[in-house]
Amino acid sequence: MKIGFRTIKTAVGVCISIFLAETLQLTNFAAAGILTLLCIQKSRKQSFHAVLSRFIACLLSIGVSSVLFSLIGYTPLSFLVLLLLFIPLCVRLRIHEGIASSSVIVMHVYMHRKMDLAFFLNELQVIVIGLGVALLINWYMPSIDKELTRYQEEANRLLCTILHEMAAYLREGYTLWDGKELLLLTEVLKKAKPLVMMDMENQWLSKGSSYYHKLEIKQQQLDIMERMLPYVSRISVKMEQGIRIGDFMQALSSHLSDGTESKQQMVDNLRTIREYHKLLPLPETRHEFENRASLYAVANELEIFINTLNKG
Repeated sequence: MKIGFRTIKTAVGVCISIFLAETLQLTNFAAAGILTLLCIQKSRKQSFHAVLSRFIACLLSIGVSSVLFSLIGYTPLSFLVLLLLFIPLCVRLRIHEGIASSSVIVMHVYMHRKMDLAFFLNELQVIVIGLGVALLINWYMPSIDKELTRYQEEANRLLCTILHEMAAYLREGYTLWDGKELLLLTEVLKKAKPLVMMDMENQWLSKGSSYYHKLEIKQQQLDIMERMLPYVSRISVKMEQGIRIGDFMQALSSHLSDGTESKQQMVDNLRTIREYHKLLPLPETRHEFENRASLYAVANELEIFINTLNKG
């Protein structure tokens, strides 16, 4: 059995809430723990919205239930009218998350069976303690930087392998590569996305998560690789132009791996290759034309790929 960090925070938060409410000798002090339990979320942003919606719903429930119980009476039938009115109201105000927690407060109003200021102040303190402790406890989030960095490094490694295998095919004319790295890269980015979104929600008071921008770039690079692969596979013969582009792709793979060349060098090298191709005589056969057209498309995709490096 594994106890997660969120479980630990929930247990500690509930304990603190009940302790504070009981120390202050509040009536229904255990409800503070229930409110804390309901507000522990996966991220700071989710926790803040949960606390805000529950706070508004709890205050609203005190007013609505007090009025209805006074008019209809403190009978089980009054809950029918109350819920028929209160639930749609919470949905309309977009605070439906607070329906469950506010129901706890409604039960207190029902059991108290009268309206007085002391009771309302007691309930307000229970609400503030329960929700306030949840917000404070949930403000600390364990760092997921190591895990995100690991996904980023794995994505980079797979991109290097993909470029290396494509380069080998262009330079040697054959390869035993089965393309599995493309599937693995797709899976890595899929697994990284929820963590990146969580990191964004934990950084919601700042400008945002740098990992989100990096994930977008890796997704763009994967898309480029998927577009490039059919063009590479259509090249049916070993060509001098293909060897040049293959050498460039190998250098690009090395750049991603250890940064042996600067981004500007990569841009200049690709420009030199493209200028050289413009000086070549026109293809003499349809077969040669199709191969050179595929190489031209590969060069276009490589240029787009380099632009993604400049964004990073």
